[in-house]
Amino acid sequence: MPFWATYVFLYLPIVVLVLMSFNSGKSVYTYEGFSLKWYGELAGDERIREGLVNTLIVAAGSTVIATVLGTLLAVGLARHTRSKLLDALALMPAVLPDLVLAIGLLVFYGMIQMTLGLHSVILAHGLFSMAFVAAVVRTRLTNADTSLEEASRDLGAGPVSTFMRITLPQLLPGIVAGALLAFTLSLDEFVIAFFTVGNSDQTLPIVIYSMIRFGVTPKINALAAILLLVSFTAVIAGQRLTKIGETRAQD
Repeated sequence: MPFWATYVFLYLPIVVLVLMSFNSGKSVYTYEGFSLKWYGELAGDERIREGLVNTLIVAAGSTVIATVLGTLLAVGLARHTRSKLLDALALMPAVLPDLVLAIGLLVFYGMIQMTLGLHSVILAHGLFSMAFVAAVVRTRLTNADTSLEEASRDLGAGPVSTFMRITLPQLLPGIVAGALLAFTLSLDEFVIAFFTVGNSDQTLPIVIYSMIRFGVTPKINALAAILLLVSFTAVIAGQRLTKIGETRAQD
């Protein structure tokens, strides 16, 4: 009973939020009938459209940075430099509270006199997500067949050629899963973006925060339902890719 009660406590508010996004009335507490009008109003809201575009730019840019650096970090720690201290430092951005990381990045940007904008958020999200990508790829590396890499080197292939032709194809499911996770994390992230973005550019979570200060409306419910669907799809896809990669490795 406590097990199911925990799931009800966690997911019942989300279910209610999604159901109320289809409410025909303006109240978020009383269901007055089925309607899609709030989803239609989202498309006509210029502020939400701009926030969505900014969020997609940040998510795409930070995903590229996090995927490349996180993959190289995982390979370096697993194949070349094995150290528990370096492992802990690599995962530090994922363990640190978002507020601490956000303030630290804001201070660092101030020290180097960097102007704030979408570029500063992209770098911040890339640093934050890199640790998660490294963890996912590192897990995939534990199931990789090292004998293929050794055979490649014995046949005269260099480190770069071995990595591109042998290691990278084996890691591809984990890399894609890590990239999807990084994209999802950047899509929903608020605290780091709030501290590191400029005044002119706002991501979608910041737009939502400014809207709910005046009360939650069915339009916000509809927007949250769309973000929930995107995040859920990305997470499920990442899990499937990881499982497929593990199955192929076992075969």
